[in-house]
Amino acid sequence: MENKTIGFIGGGNMASSLIGGLIADGFPAARLWVADPDAERRETLARRFGVHTTADNRELTEKAEVVVMAVKPQIMHEACQAIGNNILEKQRLVISIAAGVRVEAIERWLGGPSAIVRTMPNTPSLVGSGATALFANARVQPAQRELAEAILRAVGLTLWLDDESQMDAVTAVSGSGPAYFFLIMELLENAGTKLGLPPETARLLSLQTAFGAAKLALESPDDSATLRARVTSPGGTTERALALFEVGGLRELFEKAVAGARDRSVELADKLGTDKP
Repeated sequence: MENKTIGFIGGGNMASSLIGGLIADGFPAARLWVADPDAERRETLARRFGVHTTADNRELTEKAEVVVMAVKPQIMHEACQAIGNNILEKQRLVISIAAGVRVEAIERWLGGPSAIVRTMPNTPSLVGSGATALFANARVQPAQRELAEAILRAVGLTLWLDDESQMDAVTAVSGSGPAYFFLIMELLENAGTKLGLPPETARLLSLQTAFGAAKLALESPDDSATLRARVTSPGGTTERALALFEVGGLRELFEKAVAGARDRSVELADKLGTDKP
């Protein structure tokens, strides 16, 4: 991968995280480019990482064999149209981290058949602990798949999908998922405070418990249901709490909520995929 040049169109938080992760993995900053219209942001990125910067998206596609589209979904249409000729002529690999924009739409906006990898990183990628699903169209070669995976792996775990339609479920599970866990941490913290704990104590206990539970689950060969049962002593405190969750319909409500997020992802992708500016 070190002999490839990678360019990011858009220099926001996710692009910065990917750049930082790549450099931390040993990728040379001299082979990284960022295109962004904000002069102050370009200066910050150049100073922080030592990367090349430009205000011209087309210039970036001249330099970079891999083009990472790190722009907001609402401006993907415009951004793709502006660089389409270069992408097609030079046969660049395009990696999209724009949520909700399907491969078919990107290819249409670029103006022709292109090698495209669509990805769905989540916000923990900003601290190197992300979960990213990737989908490649049929024009992506094996070496390009490996390159795309290496780029996204710089900020966390990566998984490949064989069916792009699964990306909507990914959006509902890992894309929106951090907010679900933030809500649980918020509720646990508030409950602890109401039970008499000092607010900062409740906060730290809630956050560290969430971190520890996730770390334990990641490092254990057992599934989450087994780990939950192991913590739940018969007749104990945990059993009482979990029973109240069940009576309140938490399981069914959670499934309904995640399905609702999936349905909204489909709706947004339909809307974003139109040719209307």
